[in-house]
Amino acid sequence: MKLKKEDIPVVMEVPGMIMRSLAGLGDMTVVFHELPQGTDFTPLLKGLSNDSCHCPHWGYIFEGTFRFIYDDGKEESFETGDVFYAHAGHTAIVDKDVKFIDFSPTKELDEVMSNVAKVMASAS
Repeated sequence: MKLKKEDIPVVMEVPGMIMRSLAGLGDMTVVFHELPQGTDFTPLLKGLSNDSCHCPHWGYIFEGTFRFIYDDGKEESFETGDVFYAHAGHTAIVDKDVKFIDFSPTKELDEVMSNVAKVMASAS
């Protein structure tokens, strides 16, 4: 299977932010993110166990910087050119406009994204 970024469907778009996502890569989903500095996923995870993301992610940073903050308080920062793995039990904050791709187990990612949609709907 071969994909161009533009072939991955846009699932969320607001000024300064684009998220493209496609499931069906085995049991994995690919997501291409373009997120502005200051993006904080923490409020969107409210209601999940420990109010954190229980989905692991494997990815690559094309541009920018962001960090994962794990349930135990440990932080990891990733920047342009880094390959990363983030285990379950985290949130993330964008420190510098970022473009990255990640691969995540579809089942867990769908659970997290369903919660995110619910939180966003209740906020509007």
